[in-house]
Order: sequence, then structure tokens, then C-alpha cells
Amino acid sequence: MPRPTRDHLLARGPLAEKANDFLGKAWERGWLPPPQLDPDELWALAAKPYGARAEAVEHGGRSEADVADFRERLARLIASVEAEADLNPLGRAMAWGQLSRTVKNRLAFGSLWLERPELLDTPLAPPIIVIGHMRSGTTRIHTLLAADPAHSHTRYCDAYHPVPSRLGVNRVKAAMELAMLGLLNPWMQSIHPMAPAAVEEELAWISAALHHSIYESQWHIPTYSAWSEARDPLPIYREFRRILQTDAAHRGLADKPRVLKVPAFAEDLSTLLALFPDARLVLAEREHEAVLKSAISLAANQMAMQSDGCCLDQIEARWRHKIALREARMAAALEGWNSQQARACFDALNADWEAAIAGIYADLGLTLTPQARAAMRKVMAASEDGHHRAHAEQLARFAGA
Repeated sequence: MPRPTRDHLLARGPLAEKANDFLGKAWERGWLPPPQLDPDELWALAAKPYGARAEAVEHGGRSEADVADFRERLARLIASVEAEADLNPLGRAMAWGQLSRTVKNRLAFGSLWLERPELLDTPLAPPIIVIGHMRSGTTRIHTLLAADPAHSHTRYCDAYHPVPSRLGVNRVKAAMELAMLGLLNPWMQSIHPMAPAAVEEELAWISAALHHSIYESQWHIPTYSAWSEARDPLPIYREFRRILQTDAAHRGLADKPRVLKVPAFAEDLSTLLALFPDARLVLAEREHEAVLKSAISLAANQMAMQSDGCCLDQIEARWRHKIALREARMAAALEGWNSQQARACFDALNADWEAAIAGIYADLGLTLTPQARAAMRKVMAASEDGHHRAHAEQLARFAGA
């Protein structure tokens, strides 16, 4: 079936329209109970399988400060969603699904760390962290560096289903999830291509501790965004490190440098570097107006599906703010940073990606082997007919509209 044309930034797929209408009618007529976005109810549902152990697993592997931070974040995020997000029925159902899974995973990890505390002692090879704005070429840099067999990376199935599972269950869940999301949002893969076992950023791992970034790209939650931006993110990144150690141990990859990438890292770079002082950095650079246009397109695509009241002016204002905030915080963090770093220009990557990658390796003191080059060429060849080109066509069409 051909993909429908995305003829404006706030376009919504046909199935999303139908699902939204059905849910609205089902709740209005009493066919289904509407989901309750209530912190206590989400906790009660997630804690039920643990019975009397629920409090212990909530604290498993975590400090009191980390436990309290998550509780406060959940309450504030839900309050902001209820007061500001103007979710439609589909958006409310999706919000409930995301937040309920976040709380369930929180307790599942706590249970695992109580049973296997040695996971949190897993030594990690110095990571390679790609830093840059969303839509600045970070995904391409990340994917190319991850192709090097000397490095490790996070897969989509591990990012969004991070609690270790047996027999590839997380890959099956991821495949089903992506299939459903693809039906609801037919332009998703053109904006950010994903596959169950493909290289994926770790956005879901900081979102697991309720960092604002993934949520503000879907919902209008300015109160929570402002509060979270001003709050110390250390509890979030301690949880992130615990998940990274668990994933590395479970997959037997702790001795390989992990190539990490989340645009929100730019916001919290000082905290990230304090936890990973031996990290190597790759700084992605692109002209800010081009970044802004692409970021608005991504956020509008996500938000339009979940709210009937999306405002493009608000979306643009949010992402202008994010770019300025991240620039300032990156500059402050890097002012006293003397470890290895490389810079990668978006246009240079487009012009000659092999030369740009070779420059990154030289600046970071890494060896670019023939095996790595061959793997990267394979990645680039596969991307020639990739979904991402459709997004460039969308942006060009919107610019000419």
C-alpha cells in the first residue's frame, strides 16, 4: 500500500484518525474505560506482581535521592500533561502506555539489581559519545562509528525494551511495536528510520528516568520542561549508567567502547562527562536554521498524532529555545574539557563521508581498520535508497508551500 502524502507539518495518518475517533466513542459510550493518568494508579499496577517486595524493588540498586527524584518527576510530568498537553483520545492512550511501561520497567530493573547486584559493578570501556543537536548529522555519525566491529552499540530492541530477556523476546516486542507505530504514523520511518536490531540512540534510557526530552517532543508540556531543564539531572544519568552496565554485561560487550548518542546529551554534558570522565567526544555541527526546520518537522509529526490543538508557533519557539540552551550548556561543559574530541561538519559528511570519518578517527586516536571501512561502506550503500530521503523531500515541499 502506498504511503499517503504528508502534505503539511501537522498531517496525521488515516489509521491514527480512525483510532482516535474509535477511542473517543468507546470512552464516551462506556465500551472501554478511559486510561487514568494518575501516579498512584500507575504505581499500583506496576507493583502488583511484586506484592510485599514492591518497596524493595523500587529501591533496588538506587539511592534514596534517585528514588525520590523519579517519584517527583512522575507526579510533575503527569500534572503538566493533564494541564497543558491537550491530548486527544489516541494521545491519552499512548501517554498511558508509555508511562505505565516506564514504571513497570523501573521496578523490573530494581528487582534484577537486587538479585544480581554485580551487574552494577560491570566495568565499561571508555565510551565514544556523539554530541550535537537533533537533525545535525548525529545519527549518521553514530551509525557509521557503530559499524566498526571494534565498537559496540545499542540496538532498538535494547533501547525500548531494556530489561534483559531470553530467547529474543525483546526483538519480537520491538518488531510488533514498530509495525503498529508504522501503521499509525506512515511518515515515522522517513523521519527517523528504525528496525528491531538496528543501531539506536539511548534516548529511551534517559526517558526511563523521566528526562523531559522524549516527552516534550510529543506533548506540549512547557511547565515540566522548564522545571526539568533547571533540575540537576544526575539521578537520571546514574540510572542511565546502571542500564548501560546491565546491557553491556547481558550482551557481553563491556570491553568494547560503546558509541552513544542522544541529542539531549548536549543539555546535560557536564553531568555526563562527570560520570564518564574517560569518554571520547564527537561534536556534530550544522547550521542552526537547517537544524530547526528538521526538528520542527519531527516534533510536529509526533505531536499532531496525539493532540488536536498543536500550534506550530509553539513548536518552533520550543525548538529555538532548545538549540540556544544546548549550545550554551555544551560550550560551558567543553570549556574545561581537555580529553580527546573531534568535530564533524554536516556538509563535510555529505561531501565526503569517508574523509570526515577518517578525520574523526585521527582526532580521537583510533585506528580505522579495513574491516571498519568495509562495514561503513556497506551501511552507506544500504542507506542510498533509505527512508530518510523522503523526509528531505517533505522538508523541500513544506519550504515551497
